[in-house]
Amino acid sequence: MTTIRTVAAHQVVQSVHPRPVTEADAVGIATGRAVDTALADANYQMSQGRRPSVTATIRHATELFDAAIEETDVEVTPELRARVEEEVAGVVRAFRESELFGRLRPKSRLILIAEEVGVYAQPDFWNGRDRFYEMKSYAADPIPPDVALQLGLFQLAFPECTAVLATFDRFARPVRPVLRSIPPPTDDARARLLTTAHRIGKESGAPKVLEYVDHPAVRYPSPR
Repeated sequence: MTTIRTVAAHQVVQSVHPRPVTEADAVGIATGRAVDTALADANYQMSQGRRPSVTATIRHATELFDAAIEETDVEVTPELRARVEEEVAGVVRAFRESELFGRLRPKSRLILIAEEVGVYAQPDFWNGRDRFYEMKSYAADPIPPDVALQLGLFQLAFPECTAVLATFDRFARPVRPVLRSIPPPTDDARARLLTTAHRIGKESGAPKVLEYVDHPAVRYPSPR
């Protein structure tokens, strides 16, 4: 049996780009996660032959937002909640008009580095063949360093796919989808990604028996 150290892609990103969460950040994170989860659920329902309404998806997202906020110390005023509902509604409507509507989330893959470290990576959506999408409900132009790192890790996990950053700026009126194809990493950039992920995995990864990991593995040699 082979024991490896495993981390999730978001742990690698957080380790490289740590950031204290302010009250405003907490609201933004709760909003983003609520939107992501509600839209992923709507797409799943589509795959099962159902077509959830805009109203139902917005309601689901706001319920998820409320549940997330309850786990924080943040007080949400009626005015703030109304603004969040408006932002959520704008993203949901724009999403349904985009090519992401109806797409499913791919199965998580394991970036296996030197048979020592594994990084779990799972983009938001894909077309099932050669294109994956990472969605953000805010403008990301220029692409922030943490998002660039996240995309790079996903590109390691899905090397056969074109990476697409899909942004839906929830603060804009109206909200419009912006889809950008991201070039694959250069050899030097790939080496830096692997070196960073390998180091963080060795430092803080959880031990797992490789033969028991139920995820497709994409293997890379030692970055050293």
